[in-house]
Amino acid sequence: MLAAARELIVACPPLRSHVNLSHIVRTCGCFGIQRVIACGAPRVIGRIARDGAEQVELEIHRSLPPVLDRLRVEGREIVGLEQATGSEMLFDFRFVARTVLVVGNERTGLAAEELARLDRVAEIPMAGLPHSLNAATATALAVYEYCRQWPAGGVTP
Repeated sequence: MLAAARELIVACPPLRSHVNLSHIVRTCGCFGIQRVIACGAPRVIGRIARDGAEQVELEIHRSLPPVLDRLRVEGREIVGLEQATGSEMLFDFRFVARTVLVVGNERTGLAAEELARLDRVAEIPMAGLPHSLNAATATALAVYEYCRQWPAGGVTP
């Protein structure tokens, strides 16, 4: 068990696929992340999310930018998972405990109004084709790296 609840929040703009959101919720449940923010008209498929559907609070909003503004005021660092100018490679990225991980749309990534609200950007290095991972797979890698850095939850490692 964790010494303290994980402080990570995963936030998604409207995703194209309910399957991806369901996998993200399942991943969060497996790693003890208690809160996922989704926008648009999200739906979690129980047979994919499994116990994550009951373990993870799914918070639904119309759009992400105002939510990110509020979370920043609460003292959270807003980190995008995106291929962008000035991004830091995930291998070298140091997460703070109170992080919001913002995952982009499967086709369009993060919109300009979402990118403008990021404190930092983490990028998963690609060595082959295609040049990007599925949104749920990329989220799983970033969540794993956060949890590797914060193994006891919100307690300083």
